Amino acid sequence: MTRIALTFLFALAVPFTLHAGTPKQIPRDVSADLRPIVVQRGVPGLIAGIVDKDGLVALGAAGVRRKGSPAMISKNDLIHLGSCSKAMTATAIAMLVEDGKLSWDQTVSQSFPELDASMQEQWRNVTIAQLLQHRGGAPADLHFDGLWDRLWASNDPPAQQRMELVRAVVTRKPEAPPGSKFIYSNAGYAIAGTMAEHAAARGYEELMEQRLFKPLEMTSAGFGAPGTADRNDQPRGHTDKGKVIEPGRDADNPPAIAPAATVHCSMEDWSKFLRLHLNAAMGAPRLLEAESFARLQTPAGSGKMPYAMGWACFERAWAGGDVLTHNGTNTMWFCAVWMAPEKGFAVMAACNQGGKTAEKAVDEAAWTLIQQQLKKSPR
Repeated sequence: MTRIALTFLFALAVPFTLHAGTPKQIPRDVSADLRPIVVQRGVPGLIAGIVDKDGLVALGAAGVRRKGSPAMISKNDLIHLGSCSKAMTATAIAMLVEDGKLSWDQTVSQSFPELDASMQEQWRNVTIAQLLQHRGGAPADLHFDGLWDRLWASNDPPAQQRMELVRAVVTRKPEAPPGSKFIYSNAGYAIAGTMAEHAAARGYEELMEQRLFKPLEMTSAGFGAPGTADRNDQPRGHTDKGKVIEPGRDADNPPAIAPAATVHCSMEDWSKFLRLHLNAAMGAPRLLEAESFARLQTPAGSGKMPYAMGWACFERAWAGGDVLTHNGTNTMWFCAVWMAPEKGFAVMAACNQGGKTAEKAVDEAAWTLIQQQLKKSPR
């Protein structure tokens, strides 16, 4: 039993430019530490790493891209982040707030005046901050009135799909009075992402590319299941039973919830985003003001789920204080990040399979690397 057993499950769910003369550190290879976990848990593959304030310090991969195929998973392969996309969405929205194109108090009614006539009254004053904190009353389930099935089947452009989701949700009563309760909701992030689309006058995918991926040099970042169906060029996702799911419509959630759960990238590129937040939590913000990072990383409530904006916040003895953490799954991948600002590092791990077995494998990989880093650089 590991000591960091994940206490939450979020389902249906940098290199920074270095100063001249500063050598880029070469991460140590931790593949050998992951192989026993892959074998013991029977998962197809794992990729995991450690990042500190200067960049990647460790990276490893073990297992195969696809069950039944000899092609090995690589440290440079793409991983699906699931709900770990949420912190990225919240960060891009913070940039729009600093630009004056949005405010944290921007309401659903202000963003979608065209829905005024049909919007349920309690939705009018729900703010984008509440949506990012899962406290806006957005539903946890989107199967009502056949909505989820329609979104899966839709061939409409992504922005149009998201507007269909917004329209369907805000014409119904919120699941709880806004501001009163934590309800983990992909729909809430989809609505917030659509509000950002309207404010920026560009699609969510383009917004993320221009405001986050390019500045952080996340050249591998994209959306949906990685890879192409006719080539074994990237890891395949697998169901909890180990069934291979080839890239395509069935390999990821619909674009309607892209702001909640559909980013993919390499582990190295993910580390660039995590380094952005780690350095900010350690007092060295970049791309955003310190005040914006504080809002993104400070939970809105306590209790069982102290959640900020894309980050859950828990106290852990091994971390010397609070950690920022999240996990993500589209049911065919599972990943997790644990960030310990007081110790000056973050650990991330991903498995190309969904379900409880994959969750345990990712948990064990993360704990193995956490223990390594604590021994190498205790603070």
